[in-house]
Amino acid sequence: MLLELLTFPVSAPLGGIIWLGEQLLERANAELDDAQNLQKQLLALQLAFDIGELSEEEFEIQEEELLLKIQALEDAAAESESGTI
Repeated sequence: MLLELLTFPVSAPLGGIIWLGEQLLERANAELDDAQNLQKQLLALQLAFDIGELSEEEFEIQEEELLLKIQALEDAAAESESGTI
């Protein structure tokens, strides 16, 4: 207990920095997973169109939705990078 009190001025900021790093890593992994899932959906959509499961009109509508989501993720990532610099 006494050791914790004596080392508190050093250990508290260090613990906060570690926590912040873990939060940033978790957020980055979540965004990467989102981007990868959207890329996989886009690939699956292309394959469905190629084998004739989707009409060209359906394909274009769904493709546009996915591309807009991907662009939004990339824009958000670029904003967060420019905001932290």
